[in-house]
Amino acid sequence: MPSARSALGLLAIVVFLAGYVLAAATLGGMLPDHWAADLVFYILAGIAWVPVAGRLVRWGAGKPLW
Repeated sequence: MPSARSALGLLAIVVFLAGYVLAAATLGGMLPDHWAADLVFYILAGIAWVPVAGRLVRWGAGKPLW
């Protein structure tokens, strides 16, 4: 049976990702109208969430964050 920590970790990931997607989409809409700006922003935004989500997964699994 999953622990409460696992459930909280899952909830934290969902909340974080929902906020992250909203923020990335909002900031992406403010970019200059140039394909290179879009390319750089969305590459960085597409990668930047991974370390945070990874730490939340580790925490939910009961392992140290660092």
